[in-house]
Amino acid sequence: MAVLALLWGSGFLWIKLALEGGLAPLHITVIRCALGALVLLVLARSARQSLPRDRRTWGHLVVAAFFCNALPFFLFSVGEQTVDSGVAGVLNATTPLWSLAIGIALGTERGFRPLRLAGLLLGFAGILLIFAPWHQAGLTGGGAAALVAAAVSYAVAFAYMARHLIGRGTAPLALSAAQLLMATGLTVPVLPAAGTLSDAGAGAPTLTAWIAVVVLGIFGTGITFHLNSRLIADEGPTAAATVGYLLPVVSVVLGALVLGEQLGIRVIAGMTVVLLGVGLTRGRQQPGKQGQKQERKQGAQATSVSVVPDPATNAHAGPSR
Repeated sequence: MAVLALLWGSGFLWIKLALEGGLAPLHITVIRCALGALVLLVLARSARQSLPRDRRTWGHLVVAAFFCNALPFFLFSVGEQTVDSGVAGVLNATTPLWSLAIGIALGTERGFRPLRLAGLLLGFAGILLIFAPWHQAGLTGGGAAALVAAAVSYAVAFAYMARHLIGRGTAPLALSAAQLLMATGLTVPVLPAAGTLSDAGAGAPTLTAWIAVVVLGIFGTGITFHLNSRLIADEGPTAAATVGYLLPVVSVVLGALVLGEQLGIRVIAGMTVVLLGVGLTRGRQQPGKQGQKQERKQGAQATSVSVVPDPATNAHAGPSR
């Protein structure tokens, strides 16, 4: 669990280092998708899992890959051009709030209780506190908006995948590998829009930038999915979801230690309120043994296509939402 939280939470740091080293957001997105797909293909082959063959599944994967990988990966890189990596990690943690809001809007949310409504309102109050539009030093601008849009994109993807991809019988690693392959295919054709590598920054990208994007793709995207799946299989989705609460903490600590980022009291307070709100929205009664088995089964299905840097949302991307 500690390794998973460190690898996933450090993703925002690697994005920042890659940007500062001269790579453009689109370059980071393509390389990340490609390396993540390569890792998952190797893991799937080792597990003797085959890629889906029917056109209908691949059609759904186009939508899932766009909203769950290509678009949010790109938006996080765009956002971190002007916003600290620690703040990016905090805003990423709001994904469950947007998922719940979408479920309410579509009328698909089940078991909605007043406590969850209170958590939803509290979580959005925390977001408002972080942005503080009434404050001169508040987070306003395109970068912050891109980070929020990335979290919303994850929520849209999870709602779509829960309806069209979860529990379709395709092996988890193979399905995730296929999704990242599709994300790579969606982003490569628009790569010329980013210009040459030397155009992305002042000269050619630095060695640090290359190391950062390779670590992000292999460990922050590919390996983390495998670890999250193992954690869910061994301990259940509730334990895996706990990692989601550690991600913003990891991103804030690494941003402060490595990049010298400083968060004001307002942002820290907003982060605390957001996490408390997320906790309230996801509260549930403790299941018995049979319920725990079903929870593990649903969680394993939910993670089969959720290759994102947020296990908190992975564990709840399934039919239970």
